[in-house]
Amino acid sequence: MTDITDIEQALNLTFADKALLQRALTHRSYLNENPDYPLEDNERLEFLGDAILDFIAGEYLYHRFPEMAEGQLTNLRSALVRTETLARFAGQLNLGDYIFMGKGEEEGGGRKRTAILCDVFEAMIGAIYLERGLDSARQFVQKMIEPALAEILTSDNHKDAKSRLQEVTQSYYQLTPTYRTVKEEGPDHAKEFTVEAVIGHKTYGCGVGLSKQVAAQAAAQQALERVEEEIKNVER
Repeated sequence: MTDITDIEQALNLTFADKALLQRALTHRSYLNENPDYPLEDNERLEFLGDAILDFIAGEYLYHRFPEMAEGQLTNLRSALVRTETLARFAGQLNLGDYIFMGKGEEEGGGRKRTAILCDVFEAMIGAIYLERGLDSARQFVQKMIEPALAEILTSDNHKDAKSRLQEVTQSYYQLTPTYRTVKEEGPDHAKEFTVEAVIGHKTYGCGVGLSKQVAAQAAAQQALERVEEEIKNVER
């Protein structure tokens, strides 16, 4: 069982409402296996945290880059709050170790699953906001996003894979990638999607994820790598 004081130390925050913190860490699979558990899962806190993260990241970028155009700000914000980035933040805090999770989900690798880590980080932001207010949530988030932003700007990762793939294919092939969902499997609470990235009539990438968006990004990344390799071969 998770020790709440351990996660408080990891966050460097003390919660007056321990149940709120515990709820932020509760995955729905835990409720499925523990019907007498007194708390709800973290999905409502995730919803709240998602909105707060969007606001804080947008506000931070607005003041950080006063001359930057709206489109560039949007791309940077998308990179900062994308699933993979938030999952990495959760990993830095070791949040996966503290999640109240069903045994089946855990045995399936749930503690390292990108979507679950992203969700628990968003839920934690929602909990911090409710416990301590916007200023505390802002301070907590900014400590995470400042080094991430520097990395994004250095690596040009502020464009997501789908955006970068579209730019490359339109420039070299005069074609726009399309995405098609080829498989959906698993129970409703943990459905897994398989999406293909198609350029012209050819499949260049295939991705799997717990949402169509995540799967499409994975497919786009695979396709981008293949397209870039083709271009390198042509230009040699």
